[in-house]
Amino acid sequence: MKLHEYQSKDLLAKYGVPVPGGRVTSDPAEATKIAEEFGGKVVVKAQVLMGGRGKAGGVKLFSSAAEAGAFTKELIGKRLVSIQNPTGMVVEQVLVAEQIDIAEEYYLSVLLDRAVQKLVVMISKEGGMEIEEVAATKPEAIVRLHVDNAWGLADFEIRDAVQRAHIPAKAQRQMVTMIKGLVQAYIASDADLVEINPVALTPEGKLIAADAKVSIDENALYRHGEYEETKDASAEDPIEAEAARRGIAYVRLPGDIGIIGNGAGLVMCSLDEVSKAGGKPANFLDVGGGAQADRVKACVELVLMDPGIKGLLINIFGGITRGDQVAMGILQALNELDVKIPVVARIEGTGAAEGLELLKPTSIIGAATMQEAAEKVVAAAYA
Repeated sequence: MKLHEYQSKDLLAKYGVPVPGGRVTSDPAEATKIAEEFGGKVVVKAQVLMGGRGKAGGVKLFSSAAEAGAFTKELIGKRLVSIQNPTGMVVEQVLVAEQIDIAEEYYLSVLLDRAVQKLVVMISKEGGMEIEEVAATKPEAIVRLHVDNAWGLADFEIRDAVQRAHIPAKAQRQMVTMIKGLVQAYIASDADLVEINPVALTPEGKLIAADAKVSIDENALYRHGEYEETKDASAEDPIEAEAARRGIAYVRLPGDIGIIGNGAGLVMCSLDEVSKAGGKPANFLDVGGGAQADRVKACVELVLMDPGIKGLLINIFGGITRGDQVAMGILQALNELDVKIPVVARIEGTGAAEGLELLKPTSIIGAATMQEAAEKVVAAAYA
């Protein structure tokens, strides 16, 4: 679950990471007052959980408090649309923060390296850029430091990593302190990711977290009630947000073949088979074990919220999930929704015969294997 920028900075500040002064508001008059506290020299940032805020017009620098207030009035209630989020998100609040003079920009993050089952600190002098771009074009510019699960990090290890990242001598001690704070914040908040990009070095030689991103492990949210209100809004995609509200495991993908299955492994295989057949998966959706008809219907409804869907593949291997319940859910969806796209269903296992019998009178296309189902849905969708 992603946190807003102001929440991320508040968290980091608790662990000694320097952040710019500022406050969040949805009131233009209050935005003006906040800006006045910093002499009018502020940056106003839309607090929406999407990438590309700046290019979408959601971030702007000001030297006048009145102008900052006027921009806030213009921004509140506006839908920002970016390449990363073409459906857009409505701005409900802004962060009004002091401007920082930046001499140099660095990158710093903490995340889990699943390959070695340890936290890893990533440091780069190439701040202000997407880390994926740096990794692709200048991989040597990223220094990785793994955190020992039992002993944590020793100061000498951090100092060595900072030096290898070619952070200037005048900023190295501050960077060591900042890294220690980031690791503490990551562990205390049950985070998936803590990132500062950029870490700003001011002309006076001070390091500040100019921007921050924090993502919390949703399985640990019961320990962090302060972020409960952020939960529903944390998904950048509106369909993903709706899926979160319904408790459905759904990830939207940039394709046009909808996919529903039971079990993450089976769904992933379905995505691969659709791709192999020449199709482009539009989503990952796992109905979960033991799904009843009403949940299957809700899953079909969710997938069809994507207006670009051209075909739907339903791939069920019955165990605790019964094929007849799946079929009843599909029938409910067909009866209540205006389904105009081809639907291919492959149902095997418990209750499969009963389920397939229920679907016979419908327009649903049957398939005996996953591969056959993938080929049929692609052929029908692109016919």
